Amino acid sequence: APAGDHGGIAVVTGGTADIPVAEEAARTLELTGVAPRRVYDVGVAGLDRLLRELPALRSASVLICVAGMEGALPSVVAGLVEAPVVAVPTSVGYGASFGGLVPLMAMLNGCAPGVAVVNVDNGFGAAAMAKKILRASQHERSTSAGSA
Repeated sequence: APAGDHGGIAVVTGGTADIPVAEEAARTLELTGVAPRRVYDVGVAGLDRLLRELPALRSASVLICVAGMEGALPSVVAGLVEAPVVAVPTSVGYGASFGGLVPLMAMLNGCAPGVAVVNVDNGFGAAAMAKKILRASQHERSTSAGSA
């Protein structure tokens, strides 16, 4: 479906363990009148899954990327899309992620431009940030269209 049908926001997860945090973001958006596109279980461990979803990701105005483990997903996504990415590290999954500290540090130190990072497991904060970015971009478009 076109990005406009989803409010221009895509919620993306690396793995299935990240879904509860992603659903916090998605449900928060829905409660504010935005129906996000959900793109789940497309982590970098199976890059082909992410690449299959690339057209949908590129049609979004803002993306929320939720990931644990090494937290690579937001950086990879930001390198493939033009839109801003809100990164959410999670404390779940397997491995030595130290309660989400490893993905948090990876996301804060990522090299792809256009990534904003919220705190560990903060789906609500990610939704709030994504909604503000979307609203600002819509306002900017309507203001520039009116002056053209």
